[in-house]
Amino acid sequence: MNSYVAQLNGQPATASDLTPVAFAGYAHFTAMQVRDKGIRGMDLHLDRLRNASTRMFGRALPDELIREHLRTALADGPADLSLTATVFSPAGEFTVAGTDIEPQVLIRTGPPASGPSGPLALDVVEHERALPSIKHVGEVAKTYYLREAVARGFDDAAFIDRNGRFSEATIWNLAFWDGSAVVWPEAEMLRGTTMGIVQRQLGRFGVPQVTKVVTAADLPGLSGAVVMNSWNPGISVHRIGGTVFPRAVEFTEVLQRAYDAEPAVLV
Repeated sequence: MNSYVAQLNGQPATASDLTPVAFAGYAHFTAMQVRDKGIRGMDLHLDRLRNASTRMFGRALPDELIREHLRTALADGPADLSLTATVFSPAGEFTVAGTDIEPQVLIRTGPPASGPSGPLALDVVEHERALPSIKHVGEVAKTYYLREAVARGFDDAAFIDRNGRFSEATIWNLAFWDGSAVVWPEAEMLRGTTMGIVQRQLGRFGVPQVTKVVTAADLPGLSGAVVMNSWNPGISVHRIGGTVFPRAVEFTEVLQRAYDAEPAVLV
């Protein structure tokens, strides 16, 4: 039988352990897909947790301790699963805890996921995330704008900032195709681990990449669009707002090959 877990600092989490986290919003996390007990981009996940903890709590747990908790969570589970590692301070919210308070790690595992099949239609919403470079919890806007987009006949929402620049989508990074190069939007955003994996592997393959401002006026000049996160490195997008894109099969295939080239490492 599949064994999924919720563990706090490497031990089974009790209801009393989880209660403070359930009612708190000052925490950060990383999410990943585990396949055959391996994780792609482990270094990127560790960097994300370390950097976010340093910024939010003034200290970070050692990478090896994080890996130890991951190993414990994966030990008796199935080979393929989803995993979320959340880091929080036991001091809770609305306090200015010192760096003597050690962050805690909550790990939850569940069934593997691959995301929607696409192609998707994205509404365009002006929204700028607080602390955009940190993957933090309690972001009500993500679900709110998803629900609003679906109510308007879209599948999800893409965000533009106050200057009209595309940044990211609700739980996704955005990427575009100009016919020969991958185009990454230039704006404040969360740099996803899958995005990081794809970027470095495309670099190794010699696939052209550019980072530049993308606005609604630029969309008709592009040849394809995708969203990506830990579920999938390239889900096709056929429409953003009123702009329709061709289904760029070559684009999604290039992204998938780049992702597949990243070795999955055992924790």
